[in-house]
Amino acid sequence: MKLQHTVKAVAVLAATLALTAAHADPVQDDQLLINGEEELATQAPAPDHLEGALGDTVYSGWLFRDTDTRAMQKDDFDNPMFLFVDAGLETWSTPEGTADKSCADCHNDIEESMKGVRAQMPKVNDKGELWALENYVNDCRTNRMGAEAWGWNSQEMKNMTAAIGLQSRGMPVAVKIDGEAAPFWEKGKEMYYTRFGQLEMSCANCHEDNFGKNIRSDHLSQGQINGFPLYRLKDQGAVSMHQRFVGCVRDTRGVPFEAGSQEFRELELYVASRGNGLAVETPAVRH
Repeated sequence: MKLQHTVKAVAVLAATLALTAAHADPVQDDQLLINGEEELATQAPAPDHLEGALGDTVYSGWLFRDTDTRAMQKDDFDNPMFLFVDAGLETWSTPEGTADKSCADCHNDIEESMKGVRAQMPKVNDKGELWALENYVNDCRTNRMGAEAWGWNSQEMKNMTAAIGLQSRGMPVAVKIDGEAAPFWEKGKEMYYTRFGQLEMSCANCHEDNFGKNIRSDHLSQGQINGFPLYRLKDQGAVSMHQRFVGCVRDTRGVPFEAGSQEFRELELYVASRGNGLAVETPAVRH
């Protein structure tokens, strides 16, 4: 009976894709010009390591959104994610923990010390472990400030990672995938192409095989993560990339890994590498 349900679910999904096979290509006649001043690259040559999987070009998810959503990201005043960025900036200068220290006490001006950090995350630390930005934040909190670690998807963590990510806005994504990072990248790649859940779908089924198509009301993008954490209109709040990983696995009717898990950090590295060359857009706005 379970097999019959699985076959039926896959058949329904296949029919859905077939019914919505018409492409709604990414917007080509709009520029992501922030505050009328700073233009962000929403297209880039596809990285060589993709071996043609996405064709010649990688596209920001911004190009797959409607006019109103794109407009929200163009103006920092209209971008709802800046409420959380401002909260993160305030926390940056607020002493906490037994050491009574703030982020600024060690790192000084966030605009200088955090510039370029988001563009290189996740990366291998000096112990040979793959860490995402959230790991580095909590390491500072627990070991330098004597403060409690934040939950991976807590509002405080999303505020801080958004504030840090903003300092790299406009810089090209440039995660390292060779050397010590290579084994983690390979595991992330394997996960990207692994089918999960009752629907037996992989990340690639939507974001590689069918990007540009509409499934119900969703215009599928290439699944680039250069804008996270971002404001998701559907959730009416800030969303981390691991939240979306969890949501995507659940959409396959599968059991997701935990946010912050080794598996999702490896997936994050691989997915980030698919957007090497695109501009960091943090904090982005999406549906």
